Amino acid sequence: MGTVVWVVLIAAAEQAAEGKQVVPLDVMWRYVSSLGLVEALTFISFGSVCLFYGWRVFRILVTICFGLLGLALGVWANRRLIGGDVIWLSLICSVFFAVLSVPFMRWGVTILGAVSGGVLTAGIWLAAGLPEQYVWAGGLVGLIAGGMISFIVFKIAVILFTSLGGSTLMVVGVLAIIYRYMVEGKGEQFESFVHTHQWFLPVLLLAPMLVGMYFQNKLSKTDPNWAG
Repeated sequence: MGTVVWVVLIAAAEQAAEGKQVVPLDVMWRYVSSLGLVEALTFISFGSVCLFYGWRVFRILVTICFGLLGLALGVWANRRLIGGDVIWLSLICSVFFAVLSVPFMRWGVTILGAVSGGVLTAGIWLAAGLPEQYVWAGGLVGLIAGGMISFIVFKIAVILFTSLGGSTLMVVGVLAIIYRYMVEGKGEQFESFVHTHQWFLPVLLLAPMLVGMYFQNKLSKTDPNWAG
């Protein structure tokens, strides 16, 4: 594990030395600022369901996540291997991964739980004001810890990744509405604030996530029919 951490630290330091942005805030903000009101409200609504009742719908969420993963891999393979605009490879990969996630649901939840743990600790790293170029080290700790915990306790994995997904959707929708309708022509100043204060986005993401984890754990205990 120590060797892996050092490799990640060296790679992150090389990116920082080359002047590359470790956390792609520009790409994220470009997507947020392009959302309309309907899309933003949809994100907030669906995110609320995932945040507080993700433990009820986690199976369909896992299937959707792996379907999107297959779609992304299909697009990448189509561009790199075929070099055309044919969409059949992307559709085949998407359906294949979605179907494959059903018999391997527990493994899928474990993987998503591990990724969520990595995002959680990486967010804490940034919120604490630690160097951005080493954020991968913080994320790696959470990835390993989240994977181990998710493999042992299935319920924690479910609550972890559904809370993160719901929080992400809600934050994206809220930021889009603030940027377009609430800052009254001061969108550039708001964007500059987000880029300048690296703690802002992690705190905005982690706060609802922790609230969702608390309520999901509490609500799932009252349902005797839910066994994970």
